[in-house]
Amino acid sequence: MWGLLDGTQVGSLVNESQIQCHIDKHSPRNMTSKREAEPSNYDSFSECKSSYLRRSTRQQHMATGTQKRGKLDSRKFEVYLENMWRCYTEEKKNSFTYLDSLWFSLYSKGACKEKVLSWIKKKNIFSKKYVFVPIVQWGHWFLLILCNFGENPEAKTKSRCMLLLDSLKEAHAKKLEPGIRRFVFDIFNAEERPENKNAVNKIPLRIPKVPQQKSDTECGFYVLYYINLCVQSALESCSFSMGCPRVMKEDWFGPEEVECFVRKLESM
Repeated sequence: MWGLLDGTQVGSLVNESQIQCHIDKHSPRNMTSKREAEPSNYDSFSECKSSYLRRSTRQQHMATGTQKRGKLDSRKFEVYLENMWRCYTEEKKNSFTYLDSLWFSLYSKGACKEKVLSWIKKKNIFSKKYVFVPIVQWGHWFLLILCNFGENPEAKTKSRCMLLLDSLKEAHAKKLEPGIRRFVFDIFNAEERPENKNAVNKIPLRIPKVPQQKSDTECGFYVLYYINLCVQSALESCSFSMGCPRVMKEDWFGPEEVECFVRKLESM
């Protein structure tokens, strides 16, 4: 049986690179684009999300004391991701979409669960080949990618799968699987799709050996860089029938490329 995830330190704060983030000047523009992009019940989502952030910030304060400077929280993550997304061509974005970085956590905690599922339904994710699901759990960022979920379950190609990218092996990404499968099943159910729990259990969940962060402060930026590389080219012409994409290996990229990427984010 699938169980909901343990809520310990699910909060919006995770560690950040030592490179200082300067995003204040982007905030007004970001909020405008956010309201345009979100479903019509954005205000309801904003209220729910704000309440969750207040609770999780208190949990983070209790767990780590007063050291918050330099943390990549969900708000900064969203600003960076939205700025990245605006830079991609429509042709590039045609195969991709992404979920808000707190939706999985809100769902897993039980807060606003039904609303989260309704927001996902309005995004029409089954029209896209790839769906990025940022996950923040145990004070760490992961990236879940739903691949070819719009495929007919009876199709012979069987290319539908899930990829879970983790820049810190010690984070035990496999522990997320029960919650991920419940999440996916509830998405199918909300969309009135024919897949039952047995069908969801058969969707492969693969954890490729991707490049690892060099300190405990970089996971959020690694998730953003994974997304960037996937949109740019990493998932083009990939076949998932034999396992993980061949490009997703431990030598996929180096730490200096991540640092360069972060500097570009700061300058946007």
